[in-house]
Amino acid sequence: MQESTLVSLAHALAAAPTVDAAFVALAEGLEELDRAAAIAYLPLAPRDEHIVAVVRSDGGKVTRANLEVSLRQFPEAVVRRVQAGGAFVDVGDEGDAYARMLLLPALSEPGELSLRGIRFDGELTAVLALLEPRRVFGARVTAGASSLAALFELAHGRFAERDARAEAAHTLEDVTQRVHGEYVARLADMQQQLHMAKGAADAAKAGRAVQKERETARVAEEARRNAARLRALEQQVTAAVSQLEQAHIELHRRSEALRQRTRTIYLLDRVLEQASHRVDPRRLAEGLLALVGDDMQAMRCSLFLRAPEPATLYLAASRGLAPHVREGSRITVGQGVAGRVAESRQPLLVVDASDAQAQPLLRDEYLTTGSFISFPLVIRDELIGVVNLTNRAQRGLFVEEDVERVRLLGLVISLIALEARLPELLLDRMHD
Repeated sequence: MQESTLVSLAHALAAAPTVDAAFVALAEGLEELDRAAAIAYLPLAPRDEHIVAVVRSDGGKVTRANLEVSLRQFPEAVVRRVQAGGAFVDVGDEGDAYARMLLLPALSEPGELSLRGIRFDGELTAVLALLEPRRVFGARVTAGASSLAALFELAHGRFAERDARAEAAHTLEDVTQRVHGEYVARLADMQQQLHMAKGAADAAKAGRAVQKERETARVAEEARRNAARLRALEQQVTAAVSQLEQAHIELHRRSEALRQRTRTIYLLDRVLEQASHRVDPRRLAEGLLALVGDDMQAMRCSLFLRAPEPATLYLAASRGLAPHVREGSRITVGQGVAGRVAESRQPLLVVDASDAQAQPLLRDEYLTTGSFISFPLVIRDELIGVVNLTNRAQRGLFVEEDVERVRLLGLVISLIALEARLPELLLDRMHD
């Protein structure tokens, strides 16, 4: 896949005003990979995972059709992998039948259908459906479309975040107006009752002393009840103010998440721009490390790439390491944190300092004893290297959600490093 396709899609997604515009950009990017392939965007109904519509791109224009199809109509194994998100899942030999069910355009030859789940806030919100001609030889379109879909998923999250913020603001306005209306109505009712009580008290003055005492007692009781009602109303107002404060906190949290995603898109755009211009291998390696390091706010990080020697990695770029640790240093697969991660090809997360002290691998000179992430860079079952992140700014801790963010950034780093032949070119440059 051409790096220019990724760069063009990143620019288009950053400028897209709506989800439909972002999907059109995705479809145009896929067309550059294979004109015979077709892709559709399937939004899901909340909570029940029903596909309510199918959105297609026809010559740069979006066409939409209502669709009442449940995700449960697909094989159970396919549904589980789609719900997990992050990759295209082949639906099997009945791809053409499922494609007709989803109203996808018919191909002139037998096709293969793949689905990819899009998640937001821990829930499955939409599905991408990719239909391509069945090939006997050559790689499938899904191999190159995965990175395009990952960029679209970032943009999709940005629009979902914007819609959530608008919905929260609308809810806040409704709650405020309702509470204010109830307060005004109850206050007018109490004023009327107090006025009636005062009139009854004035009338009692003309009666006998006993009647006056009775009326006075009745007025006092009425005032007591009104005071109790007023206290109840004040409690309701206090509760409403608390709800407003919680909503404000939630808006702030979502705003921070949106700012984080915006920074991620900016960093992706910057490193893709460097890759497209064929910059010096050392600068490209430093840019790839800065992509994940700046995005995760890691003050100490390192990037290892595979060396020509068997089962060996070398230090390609670093930030914040000890002065005696030099670029080009070798480590053996299976030794140390990065070596263990490269051997298992599974990410390693240490959350807090107490976990770190109990972790026997932390005598590694590339990490500290605090919270850290060590993540393998693997693409197409090929090990590209390992990235290590630690010393998060302001004594922050890495959590499971951060591992998923590093997974997406690692995919971009792996793609760029593989396409640019960075492990070989950078090592040659170090030997010069």
